[in-house]
Amino acid sequence: METNILKFEHPEYLYWLIAIPIIIAAYISARYISKKRFESFANIKLKKYLMPLYSRQRQNIKFIIFILIITLTIIGTANLQTGSKLENVKREGIDLFFCIDVSTSMNAEDIAPSRLERSKQAINNIISKLKGDRIGIIVFAGNAYVQLPLTTDYAAAKMFLSTINTNLIPTQGTAIGQAVKLATQSFGNTEHAKAIIIISDGEDHENGEAVKAVQEAVKYGIKIYTIGMGLEDGAPIPLYNKYGKQTGFKKDKEGNIVITKLDDNMLRQIAEMGDGIYVRASNSNVGLDKIFNEINEADKTEIESRVFTDYEDQFQWFIGAAILLLILEIMLASGKKEWENKFKFFDIDNENSK
Repeated sequence: METNILKFEHPEYLYWLIAIPIIIAAYISARYISKKRFESFANIKLKKYLMPLYSRQRQNIKFIIFILIITLTIIGTANLQTGSKLENVKREGIDLFFCIDVSTSMNAEDIAPSRLERSKQAINNIISKLKGDRIGIIVFAGNAYVQLPLTTDYAAAKMFLSTINTNLIPTQGTAIGQAVKLATQSFGNTEHAKAIIIISDGEDHENGEAVKAVQEAVKYGIKIYTIGMGLEDGAPIPLYNKYGKQTGFKKDKEGNIVITKLDDNMLRQIAEMGDGIYVRASNSNVGLDKIFNEINEADKTEIESRVFTDYEDQFQWFIGAAILLLILEIMLASGKKEWENKFKFFDIDNENSK
C-alpha cells in the first residue's frame, strides 16, 4: 500500500515567508498615514468628489491578491513534493540525539559568533557527513522538549536546527537531567546503537537529577558524549530587543554585569558515567568531529526502515495559481469604469459615505 508524505525540495526558500507579515504591517501603516494626511487638508466625505476613481475596497482586494501571489510563488519555488513510492530499506547506523542548551548564557560571545550559533554550525557540518544514521534534536534550558524526533531527513534536520535560539524556552536554567531523560524515552525500546551528544556551558544546578538520568540511560546501552561551550575567562551575556538589536548585557540585582563561565565538572562526570568522552570547545574547534569519529568507530546495527524513494513535484499547482491571480490583479488595475459600473463591486465606500 502506498502512502504520501510531504516535503520541500528547497526548504530554505520558505524563509522568505517571514517577509509576508512585514509587508502587511507596512501596507496597513501606509494606509493609515495616507488617511491622516488627507484628513489634514480636506473632509473625508469629500474624497469621492476629489478622487472619483479611487476605491478603498479595490485597493484592499488588490493587496490581498498581491500577498497570495507572493505566498504561492515562494511555496512553488520551494517545490512541495509528495512521496509516491514507499520501500523497505536496510542500513547500518546509529540513533543519535543532539541535546542543545538554549539558556541565555549560550548567547555569550567568548566563542564566536556565540556559544549557541557556533554549536549550530558544528552540528550542521556533522549532519552533512551522516549516512544512514537517524538523528533527533532536543533543546533544553529550565525545561526540555523534543525539537525534532528521530529522522533520516537531514534537510529537515538542518531546517529545524536553524530555528533554534535562546527564546525557545522562557524558563531559564540548565536542566541536563531532563534532556537526557527525554532522549532516553524518545529512543524507544529498540536494539539500535544509541548515543546522546550534550552541548552546554554546564551551569547545571540539578546535578542529582542529571546523575539519575544518565544512570538510567546507561541501562539501555546509550552512550553519552558532552561538549563544553565557553572559555575559562567567560564573557557577558548580551541582551537583545525584539528586533534583534543588542541593548546591553545581563546584570545582577546590584547592577553588575553578569559574567558566564564554562562549568565543566558536571559535563565531565556525565561523559565518564555515560561511557563517552568530554570535549572542551574552543574558537578553532568545537570538538564535534572528535566525538563523531569515535561514534563512527563504534559497532553500528543494521536498521530496517520504510522510506520514500520517489517523490512527485507539485510546484506547478502553486505557480499556476499565482499566474491566475496575477491576471486577476492586472484586470483590477485596468480601471475600466464601465466594467465597475456594470458590476458595482467597488462602490461600497461611496455608498457608506453618503
